[in-house]
Order: sequence, then structure tokens, then C-alpha cells
Amino acid sequence: MKHRFEDLRIWQNAREVTKAMHALTRSMPKGPGIGDQMLRAAISIASNIAEGSQRGSDADFRRFLYMANGSCAELRAQLYLSLDCGWVAKDAFLAHHDALSQLNMMITGFIRRLSPADESR
Repeated sequence: MKHRFEDLRIWQNAREVTKAMHALTRSMPKGPGIGDQMLRAAISIASNIAEGSQRGSDADFRRFLYMANGSCAELRAQLYLSLDCGWVAKDAFLAHHDALSQLNMMITGFIRRLSPADESR
């Protein structure tokens, strides 16, 4: 089943996460570092959702959603490291962490929805 990624709530949320990470990482140390990696991970989430949605099967889409979920977890880990290094304030950390946790749950739910009945048990 093909899905228009622009219509998917998970992609819309991933887009919001990418914009939020862009704003957050502007104040981080410049050059190749954690800010750049965080932005790449955020972009990867939205990109994998979009790419997977245009694949030929639900199985292919699920595979890309698993990658998006992995990038989301990677971004949460980088957020912790940024907090530890003092690059992100605690309140910003909490807000972004909550948004990423919710996105992880939404992607996981979509994966389950696309899974064959015998796999979802």
C-alpha cells in the first residue's frame, strides 16, 4: 500500500523535529560536531519516512520506518550528551526529549499497523 508521506502525521512530526533541531543546534559549537550530527539524525528521520512510504510494499516501508526509529533514538542519545556537555538547557532537553519519545512511539505504532497479523502478536 502506497502512502503519501506529506499526509502522514509521523512525517509531519518528523518535519517539526527537524526544524526544532535546526534552531537548537544553531547555538552549539561550530564545525563538525554534535550539532551537525544531531541535525543529520533529524533529517534522517523525516527522509526515511518519506522514502519508505514510496516503496512498493508495506515490508519495504517498515524497513525504512525501523531506520527512522533508530535515527530518532540516536537523536535522543545526542540530546543527552548535549545536556551533559552544557550545550542544551534542562528545560529545552526535556521538551525535545518528550517530542522525540512521542515520535518514537508513533513510528512504532505505524510499524505495527503495517505488520502482517501474525507478526504483530
